Amino acid sequence: MSATLDELPPDYDVVIIGGALSGAATAILLLRKNPGIRILIVDKSEKLGRRVGEATVEVSGYFLGRVLGLTQYLNEHHLAKQGLRFWFANDRVATLDQSSEIGPRYLARLASYQIDRAALDEEVLRRAGDGGAEILRPATVANIRLASGGMQEMEIRRNGSTRRLRARWIVDASGLAAVLARKEGWWRPNDAHPTASAWSRWRGIKDWDGRELAEKFPAWAAAHHGIRGTATNHIIGDGWWSWWIPLKGGDVSVGVVFDQRLADFPQDGGGIGERLKGFLERHPVARELMENAQPIAEDVHWRRNLAYYSTTFAGDGFALVGDAAAFIDPFYSPGMDWISFTASRAADTITRQRAGEAVAGILEKHNRDLTLCHSRWFDALYRDKYHYIGEFDLLGLAFRLDLSLYYWGVVRNAFENGEESFLTPPFTHPAAGFFAGLMRVYNRRFARIAARRRRLGLLGRMNDRKRLLIPGFTLTRKEAFKLLPLLGAWLKLELREGWHTWWMEPNAAAHPVAEPGRDRAIADFK
Repeated sequence: MSATLDELPPDYDVVIIGGALSGAATAILLLRKNPGIRILIVDKSEKLGRRVGEATVEVSGYFLGRVLGLTQYLNEHHLAKQGLRFWFANDRVATLDQSSEIGPRYLARLASYQIDRAALDEEVLRRAGDGGAEILRPATVANIRLASGGMQEMEIRRNGSTRRLRARWIVDASGLAAVLARKEGWWRPNDAHPTASAWSRWRGIKDWDGRELAEKFPAWAAAHHGIRGTATNHIIGDGWWSWWIPLKGGDVSVGVVFDQRLADFPQDGGGIGERLKGFLERHPVARELMENAQPIAEDVHWRRNLAYYSTTFAGDGFALVGDAAAFIDPFYSPGMDWISFTASRAADTITRQRAGEAVAGILEKHNRDLTLCHSRWFDALYRDKYHYIGEFDLLGLAFRLDLSLYYWGVVRNAFENGEESFLTPPFTHPAAGFFAGLMRVYNRRFARIAARRRRLGLLGRMNDRKRLLIPGFTLTRKEAFKLLPLLGAWLKLELREGWHTWWMEPNAAAHPVAEPGRDRAIADFK
């Protein structure tokens, strides 16, 4: 139901700051587990806007479809996603078909989606309202006073009017604003991961699977047996990558993310959309696809220093969910997985406190698990990854290792244990330490090998005329054995090339020296 400021009662069980996916999903879970609970959702916008986060992966696809019950809605209003696909180039690549490619050979076995976040967020918020939550928008929450174990106090502001309210719990789902983390001094930038991004939505992007490209590059078109266009395509260079996500209705979300130690976004050349197009068109694949494309003028964005985290995730009276708790990186689309786990844990923590359980131990585990999850997630997958992200062979091996461990350790858990699996965030199971360590080691090794190639001028040697098409993964236990040949490929890489870096200084990969006057982001494509 929708509320006005004057109609609000003075006290609630839960006030949720932010009505997008993380806040509305938390409300739905709380309403499901706590009949009669009084929830107020306060959102600053009259209509939720589009945002980054337009692709799910298998775990968040499960959460949206089977936990929140959105499968029919997703199939009717969004696109089924066909995995991840990567495109590389070097100075020998002149056309799309000469680019090295990594991706699935066939259609995806498990459901994931390309989603328009504005539409999805509005739908989930509507369902939260239908389930019994009150919704107040546009409005803001200010002057929050936390009281451990008591009633949290706040001001609700709307159209120049103010109303003081109290709630036993506040859930911060405010996204990048991170209201509580910034107010309480818990917010920290992740200086070890200095990424930035520019993105927009476009009209006129060529159809990956259309007749025009098939007739122009027949062998390229015939090599793949599924659908390329509804994958999340990644066009990649040294120190940067770009996403290409189709949306229902024909728009395509295109954005670039880059490590600021390795690449620079053009400062001149028009608006962000024009500069983004100019940046990407130096890559032959992007140049082909964007030949007649134009950005949607009102839908262009820029953000520097993407990665951050909160040092605290919950206390006796508050919980942080989604981007209000942390943001790591959009590569591999982990954002909605993080929403799934943080919303589930927040709803469970509040529910258990309301049932009379001693809250101190619950909160200690809540903070310990999410802190461990975030730190291991970053260290295992993202720290220094951009130093080798533009290498076909290194990223291809890392991708297959990452994907195999994701299916075996995270996806399988969701399908075997259902909703309860979201109470155990990734990398927090007692057995997860070994695998987090394994991922951290090979990620560091590949970064160091790429650092040596960079110093020797050998980057991108395998980025043309190669194709790695992966049959796909299942949830059977035998999938674990796929790790063995991949570990063998890693050993061969070390014996062939990696041994040169065994005595390299540990920070050599993290802080490469830029060549004077060289734009590292585009040098391979001049």
